Amino acid sequence: MKRKHSIIVLLSLLILLAGCTQKVNIPEKINIPEKVNVPEGFVYVDRVVPSIQYDIRYNSENNFAGTRIDGYKASTPILTSEAAQALKAVSEELDSQGYYLKIFDGYRPQKAVDHFIRWAKDVNDTKMKAQYYPNVNKEDLFRLGYIAKKSGHTRGSTVDLTLTYKETGTELDMGSSYDLLDNISAHGTTLIGAEQAANRELLKKAMERHGFRSYAKEWWHYTLINEPYPNQYFNFDVE
Repeated sequence: MKRKHSIIVLLSLLILLAGCTQKVNIPEKINIPEKVNVPEGFVYVDRVVPSIQYDIRYNSENNFAGTRIDGYKASTPILTSEAAQALKAVSEELDSQGYYLKIFDGYRPQKAVDHFIRWAKDVNDTKMKAQYYPNVNKEDLFRLGYIAKKSGHTRGSTVDLTLTYKETGTELDMGSSYDLLDNISAHGTTLIGAEQAANRELLKKAMERHGFRSYAKEWWHYTLINEPYPNQYFNFDVE
């Protein structure tokens, strides 16, 4: 009788516990899809080269036009997949030597180039002349090749960049600042010192080893030789 009573009590306790115990729903990890605002064939550079640094001037007022440029809605560099992979190889080589890459511009929408053209035609707007083109008349920017109606950037495989020291984040001295439209910014200029020339050469040789070609007038400007869209100009926003 006592055994039977014990069994009944035990069963009652189990039923009571089952009734009081609530199922705890542990939420599963939510995989939020990455925001992608680039067409197929393009990538955000920092997702291919995590160590990349950038200062996208055209998404600010710190550029030769003195205003945010049309088509720039974010300060994140975009390139074709091929250009980004080649840049990754450059980054890995220079990383081992104590340097990071820093991008000023990558893909550039055609609407941005059109903005440059409108600005260049307004010869009265010279508020950024002292910083960006002190020795050049604004009306000569087209003739001298600093601004064009079509840009390699718009094809997605051209990048403007420099080097920084890994330890400090400081940019290497290249002898002239980014987007300084002047003879001193050209490769082979005699207007800079030996150390500055060596810094330019360090970047240039690394870029060339991994499939990029330089632009004679601008030490920061490189285009992937085997670019995937050599005749196509894009117009999607940088966002």
